[in-house]
Amino acid sequence: MLLTKILFIVLIFVCIAFYILYLWDFALVLLVIMISLPIIMFLTTSYTKRKLKVEFALKDSTVAKNQSFPVQLVITNNSFFPVGKAEAHIEYYNVFNNQITDFELYLPIQPRNSQRITFQISSKFCGIIKIKTEKIIIFDPLRIFKFNIARNAGAKVAVIPEGHEINGTICYTDRINEESDNFSEHKAGDDPSEVFDLREYIPGDKLNRIHWKLSSKKDEFIVKEYSLPIDVPCVVFLDLKCYEDSEYTLPVFDTLVETLLSVSQFLAENERIHKLVFYSAKNRCFTERNITSPEVLSDVIKEIIFSINDNLYCEAPETYFAENPVSSLSSFTFITSALESPVFEYLDEEADADIKNAAVVVKNIDDTAKIQAGCTSLTVTPVIIGRISASIKDIEI
Repeated sequence: MLLTKILFIVLIFVCIAFYILYLWDFALVLLVIMISLPIIMFLTTSYTKRKLKVEFALKDSTVAKNQSFPVQLVITNNSFFPVGKAEAHIEYYNVFNNQITDFELYLPIQPRNSQRITFQISSKFCGIIKIKTEKIIIFDPLRIFKFNIARNAGAKVAVIPEGHEINGTICYTDRINEESDNFSEHKAGDDPSEVFDLREYIPGDKLNRIHWKLSSKKDEFIVKEYSLPIDVPCVVFLDLKCYEDSEYTLPVFDTLVETLLSVSQFLAENERIHKLVFYSAKNRCFTERNITSPEVLSDVIKEIIFSINDNLYCEAPETYFAENPVSSLSSFTFITSALESPVFEYLDEEADADIKNAAVVVKNIDDTAKIQAGCTSLTVTPVIIGRISASIKDIEI
């Protein structure tokens, strides 16, 4: 571009010399044209700049991990002048870390038209991918001038975590939500308020479970199987506070969210209604969501991902427990990346729950020795990055 400017300046001086040496009208016309061209280029390109609209087009607001997804850069030119060359400097990053990936795109922009260019990106970790234009440079047709437009125009997409299979144990307890009428569709229980099934009498069945009216009609003993309540007081707490500021920050956050999803998914698959608690930076408060089905869980996971902001701010979990003491629960599971936390002591000594778990995300096997020990009623389980199923395969909830 500098070479073009120098060449044009040289041409103007040549035209001036030509005009001085020759008095023909052609020399004057040529000089006027050479002086006018840069002015015209500047004015038309400056006008075109104001008539350009830049945006990103995404097919979906959520995508799967490790799968490429298309992103379209759309530049609409509402002016009558074309842009022969435009340079788009694109960058994207996951809000869980500050590692920025950038690249450049080159394209012409036709007048009164929209120019679309598609590129593919992917992410091996869950989170929010922010895509933006660091800058877009347009040139006039003669490449004399350039203008910057659309700085920081952007879009974002949520990369959804993957659930991992857990072969844990569901603890059935006498603690139930007495105001609820949610019962298992697949397992019998001991709640006499709801009949699960009717079957023939088997020696050893309790006499008070015999359906006497139906038995008299069939001339054989028919026994009532009671229902199993699934709305039990069960809580899974996700501590999103950042305790790791290194190249492991993104893998740690990814493992935190996927551990939550895996535990909650395991509970949902076993018909255990439960509550998820997490800090929403979007709402600036701790948020509670009841998980009644896999579909509800999917929506809540998206909500968690979209609730995280760039600075990864999260209130300390102690703030939540100060206002919401853990009491009368069947199970409580605390998911964190803190190797030492006052929450461990609180859950161990004061929390009223039949089963208490702490799943602590660690970078490697060596970090498991750094986890705070000495708990008697709280089961502390290290979860190694990338090894969720193996780490919590024996969890009891």
